[in-house]
Amino acid sequence: MVNWGMIGAMVLPNIGGWAGALTMTGEVKSPDGTAWYETIKKPSWNPPNWVFGPAWTALYTGMGYASYKVYEECGGFTSDAVLPLTLFGGQLLLNWTWTPVFFKFHQIGLALLHMLALDAAAAACTASFFTVNKNTLYFMAPYLGWLTFATCLNFAIWQLNKETKN
Repeated sequence: MVNWGMIGAMVLPNIGGWAGALTMTGEVKSPDGTAWYETIKKPSWNPPNWVFGPAWTALYTGMGYASYKVYEECGGFTSDAVLPLTLFGGQLLLNWTWTPVFFKFHQIGLALLHMLALDAAAAACTASFFTVNKNTLYFMAPYLGWLTFATCLNFAIWQLNKETKN
């Protein structure tokens, strides 16, 4: 029997990620090399653009599964589930809205502050999930690791472009 609840929990975070990716249209790559992200300075350790889509798909799917495990362990949307699933929704909203701040509006410094808030929210969510089901750490830890990397990348890009008017 198909577990539609689990599938939905795994797909939902991706839908927001895909919607956020629409705000990147024309900002990351263009045929003539003049897209905003192509023209700003980036550190030598900046990953190739193609890495981000598969990485975020795997991370969104994993965190969605972790949220499902919490939902299942708590017996649905019960009083025990309120805090961890609210933290999940809050950090997910911060995650989804970082993309337009950075790519659409070119606010690198504001995006860094946004990312720091996301880091704190994701850590709180992970800790809350862990208290319900310790196995959720297997799905949330890679996300926290990637967020740490993304925060460092955002910081480096901000440092390299502080004097540039975007």
